[in-house]
Amino acid sequence: MSRWQAVVFDLDDTLYPERDFVLSGFRAVAQWAETHLGIGAEHGYRQLCSLYTAGIRGDTFNRWLHAQGMSAPNLPQQLVKVYREHTPSLTPFRGVLDVLSRLRSGHRLGLVSDGYIDVQRRKLAALGLETQFDAVVFSDYWGREAWKPSTRPFEEVLRRLGVAACFAVYVADNPIKDFVGARGAGMSSVWTRHPDGEYAQLVPPTPQHAPDYTIGSFAEFENLLG
Repeated sequence: MSRWQAVVFDLDDTLYPERDFVLSGFRAVAQWAETHLGIGAEHGYRQLCSLYTAGIRGDTFNRWLHAQGMSAPNLPQQLVKVYREHTPSLTPFRGVLDVLSRLRSGHRLGLVSDGYIDVQRRKLAALGLETQFDAVVFSDYWGREAWKPSTRPFEEVLRRLGVAACFAVYVADNPIKDFVGARGAGMSSVWTRHPDGEYAQLVPPTPQHAPDYTIGSFAEFENLLG
């Protein structure tokens, strides 16, 4: 483990619970809907949370509006806009700040994250983690084609950190796209398999998608580092 000179982190469900952003966005949408659609904010929020708990993804707002008997053609897009542009209320996972602080004394730290760039920037700002990293790369800077599993954001963060891929590790949560991209760039990888994570129950589809190590907490990560 001592060969790692740089530790690069994912953002969503790695440094904080992604569910918190979803619920924060639902709260913003429910408040907007109360003002503009006359739907009670608390009632609307509970309905949106119920859809999320039921595993609904992607068309949540369409289903929610249908349940209200509303079908204006541009209304779902407006709700998505409110969701993406709201200022979220987020808190890092327990131990994240301490781990990052201790790692900084002996490692270069980076961040590589997918998602719409303005949304990801607001998340990082809400978490108060901007100053923790020596290099931050949002793959959306180059467009959707550069999102993971593309190796481009990994190659860019390594360039900015000034560290060769063989001396770097990527810490992330999604076995569908995270580790195959890091491996393609020549990096090691660690799966932070938080029990309530969005992708915690997934199985890597191929050996190339599998991480080199799996942990359940940041305390385990420090043990991994030795």
